[in-house]
Amino acid sequence: MAAPGDHQVGREPVSDPTFDFSDAHVLVTGGTSGIGHAIATAFADAGATVTITGTRAGANEYDLDLDRFGYLPLDLAEPGGIERAVSGLGRLDVLVNNAGAVFAGGRDEWDPVGFEAALALNLAGPMRMSTACHDILAAGARPGGSSVVNVVSMSAFRAVPIVPGYASAKAGLVALTRNLAARWVGDGIRVNAIAPGVIDTRMTAPMAGIPELLDAELAHIPMGRLGTPAEVAPAALFLASRAASYITGHTLAVDGGYLLP
Repeated sequence: MAAPGDHQVGREPVSDPTFDFSDAHVLVTGGTSGIGHAIATAFADAGATVTITGTRAGANEYDLDLDRFGYLPLDLAEPGGIERAVSGLGRLDVLVNNAGAVFAGGRDEWDPVGFEAALALNLAGPMRMSTACHDILAAGARPGGSSVVNVVSMSAFRAVPIVPGYASAKAGLVALTRNLAARWVGDGIRVNAIAPGVIDTRMTAPMAGIPELLDAELAHIPMGRLGTPAEVAPAALFLASRAASYITGHTLAVDGGYLLP
């Protein structure tokens, strides 16, 4: 019997869940840093053959050691690049649509051009990637089926006026997750999403220099702290695993309680 307090929120778990993806081929877009890198690493640790994408010409152009992954240079806003990247994949069991960014191209998202650029990168990009991968995902034979896992954002559920394009794209990606799930259920492909809360990554790092912004965000989080990429990654593995074989069209929040009323 567990001792009192063994299951308190924030305590280290008594045992960690484990996943076996030793027979799986996984593609993680934007796997060179932050949440994407943590997801790619977790899949590789679970035995998967993992390919990541990045915006630079080669994996050696990043500070991180990416030698354990295959690497594809890819600009998600370029439709032709997606088709070329996917054409080189012989097999695929799991697609993680993680790549995305605020202020696409350095543009103001309240400007119509900047807004459209945000949608192209953060919504049209994952849609094109998913549909380009459909046939090889449908050819998979892993127990529980093939999986698409989309990475959305808290901005899909509450107003973040500084990035209206990014937020609209992520809200659209939640809707796209449901629609792809319904459309592809007969093809043996499950489609789900994870919605990270405020995670300690390069994207959120500027908040550290703006105490009033950081304090406001922390006030939304019942756990009282930022999450880590390593805390998000297991949710992606779960949704892609046989343990989630009856789950599709769902968005799983990994947010420390951020979305609680």
